[in-house]
Amino acid sequence: MDKKYPIGDFDYDRNFDISNAKEYIDEIRSFPSKLRAEVEGLSDEILNTPYREGGWTLRQVIHHVGDSHMNAFVRVKLALTENNPTIKPYDEAAWATLADYETVSVEDGISLLEVLHAKWCAVLDNMTEEQFSRTFQHPESGINYSLINATAMYAWHSNHHLAHIQLITKS
Repeated sequence: MDKKYPIGDFDYDRNFDISNAKEYIDEIRSFPSKLRAEVEGLSDEILNTPYREGGWTLRQVIHHVGDSHMNAFVRVKLALTENNPTIKPYDEAAWATLADYETVSVEDGISLLEVLHAKWCAVLDNMTEEQFSRTFQHPESGINYSLINATAMYAWHSNHHLAHIQLITKS
C-alpha cells in the first residue's frame, strides 16, 4: 500500500457527474464525526506520530484538513458569486509549521471542522445543477475546477486524510 495515497490518488482528469453530488456532500458532512471517532482518546504520543516516514503527525493532519477545508469553503463561495475567479493558493507545508498546529488542541481542530462542514454542506445542499457547473481557476495547477469536481475532490480529500490517520490507529 502507498502510505502517501492509501485510498489512491484523486483523478483530476475525470468529469464528475452531478448525479453523485449527494454522495460527495454526505462524505463531506460525515467527515468530522468519523474523524472525531477515530482520534477519540488518543494520547499525545500517538497524535504526535507521523503516519509515514517524512509525513505529518496525526495532529498536523487534523489541523491541515481544517485549513484546507476553510480554503475550499471560500473557493466554493467565490465561484458562486464571481465569474470563474482565480483562487489564492497557499503553501500547506509551511502552514503546518505554524504555532496553531502545535498549540491548538485536536478537540478544537475537530470542533472547527464540525462548524465549517455544517456551513459548507448548507451551501452545497442548496446548490442547483447550474451552480455545480460554475468554476474557479487554480493558478498553480492550471486546473479550471467545476464545483461538482471540487466537491468530489474534497470528499476524496476527507477520506484520504482519514485513511492517513487509520494507518496509525488501525495498526
